[in-house]
Amino acid sequence: MPARINFRSLLKIGPVQIGNYRDRQGRVKDAAVCTADSCGWSADYSSSTAAQLAARSHRCRVS
Repeated sequence: MPARINFRSLLKIGPVQIGNYRDRQGRVKDAAVCTADSCGWSADYSSSTAAQLAARSHRCRVS
């Protein structure tokens, strides 16, 4: 059964939404997810600065 993830500190930069969560080991991680339809891009980062940089540089290939 997958773990339930509760996101905190949500931030939106363009179509990308950033939030932090605790992983199974209790460490705080940041996730960046594109909310555009059929884009499907997402990534996990160890710092919010890295997630914000990825969000600012993300370009959707969806037209």
